[in-house]
Amino acid sequence: MTAVLRAQALGRRYGRRWALRECTLDIPAGHVVGLVGPNGAGKTTLLKLAGGQLTPTAGDITVLGGRPAGGPAQLAKVGFVAQDTPVYAGLSVAEHLRLGEQLNPRWDAATARERIARLGLDPAQRAGRLSGGQRAQLALTLGLAKRPELLILDEPVSSLDPLARREFLQHLMEATAERRFSVVLSSHLVHDLERVCDFLVVLVDSRVRVTGEVDDLLATHHRLTGPRRDPDRLPAGQHVISARHTDRQSTYVIRTDDPIHDPAWTVSRLSLEDLVLAYMDQRTAERRVALEVQR
Repeated sequence: MTAVLRAQALGRRYGRRWALRECTLDIPAGHVVGLVGPNGAGKTTLLKLAGGQLTPTAGDITVLGGRPAGGPAQLAKVGFVAQDTPVYAGLSVAEHLRLGEQLNPRWDAATARERIARLGLDPAQRAGRLSGGQRAQLALTLGLAKRPELLILDEPVSSLDPLARREFLQHLMEATAERRFSVVLSSHLVHDLERVCDFLVVLVDSRVRVTGEVDDLLATHHRLTGPRRDPDRLPAGQHVISARHTDRQSTYVIRTDDPIHDPAWTVSRLSLEDLVLAYMDQRTAERRVALEVQR
């Protein structure tokens, strides 16, 4: 199966600052992918490279087997909903649909009209007078009616209230179940990703920290709590992601494929949010050690 997105040593620099660097990534088709990381991690840069709005400074990226924005056929395969779900404030809902039909050769007018009616949007209403949730749903409608093979969503619900977020994500789940296209969805709201995503990419400090199917990642990551123990005393197959110590107790998040038999440890499962935070904490710990070395 063709990878939906493949990056090799991908980088993008703005002046002297790298917004993304040494990004190597292989995402299989057919998934709803959660791209998560702190602000400034490079999520938007990666998605704009995938959508063809930016060109790489270093490395290479392919999307659905082709170069991003590499001609009309490639553009038709990819839908993109940017941050703040941009729509044209002066255009009506119906005018947005007509514009979408003019710009997209694979446009599904019936789906667009059905979604607008289902959402209860007035076709004559100007987008600038819609609520934030309604604008987000209009932007999603435009993306879905394009009938893409890949839909890229960059923080589409970050500014919405909880009810509007839930409705947006529910509609997204229904559409992917019906049409089985791929989605890459970036967000810093991990709880939302936990409800819809089956594949995870954690991006921290412009680099990929972990990637894989959510079920596999949760099955191979564990929290260990027990008497204080240095990490070099852990078995070789237990890779430490993050660590916390008190005078008497150690708490580790580890990744391992091996069973954990040590009776000294209390072993607990992680939520997706726990896992993401552990990889973010890993980077914080690396910085802390580097500062101590410099001193």
